[in-house]
Amino acid sequence: MIQSLYTASTGMLGMQTQIDTTANNIANVNTIGFKKSRAEFADLMYHVMEYAGTSTSDVTKSPTGMEVGLGVRPTAINKIFSEGSLKQTDNNLDMAITGQGFFKLELPDGTEVYSRNGAFKLDENGTIVNSDGYKLIPEIVVPPDATDISIGTDGIVSVIQAGQTQATQIGQINTTNFINPAGLHARGDNLYVETDSSGQPVEGTPGVDGLGTIRQGFVELSNVELVVELTDLITGQRAYDSNSKVITASDEMLQTVNNLKR
Repeated sequence: MIQSLYTASTGMLGMQTQIDTTANNIANVNTIGFKKSRAEFADLMYHVMEYAGTSTSDVTKSPTGMEVGLGVRPTAINKIFSEGSLKQTDNNLDMAITGQGFFKLELPDGTEVYSRNGAFKLDENGTIVNSDGYKLIPEIVVPPDATDISIGTDGIVSVIQAGQTQATQIGQINTTNFINPAGLHARGDNLYVETDSSGQPVEGTPGVDGLGTIRQGFVELSNVELVVELTDLITGQRAYDSNSKVITASDEMLQTVNNLKR
């Protein structure tokens, strides 16, 4: 009877993890390039009172055995890297990756990070950077007299400078992919860092070797689906409530035992 208290408490803790994960997804429904997460669970070890196959007589065996589970535990919070919808912005520095891949950025300390957020801008030197000022790698500097910027689906960046009619190529945007993107470490600000689980970064030309192409003038929206998240929120809340009722029922049973008199 006491065990049911601890078993139900693991259920409540597990559902709290699911609700926390769902809440983060909903909070980022309008975050450009955000990838939703999914909480995953596994049952805990079992208290075995009788193994299946145990002899019940000289000629018979137990067909099922007797095993009582001890609850549930979170095993992973998995990032889902499905592609989000594209939104046209008409900003010639906005970029979206159609397909697999990440933009590579460099932090001020030299650390390489990766992102699906393609809302880029120019800094005071004409360098293409993200909203926090982190440089896009390879670094691309737009001339101050550029009147138009064109970015091809293959990542080639060209500009038309004042007094000219022909475009001049000024750089190449590469994209990077990983064998296991779900193994990347999410450090916030739409940035991911390579880990041992993600595998080595594979950098290349957009549209080549399975890498996605670049769409200028678009950004990729969050892949969060509100209907799905709200459904998960309801099921998590109901499961949490059900586990709390198990604790209440177990407590009432213990109270009944404590009230027994000779």
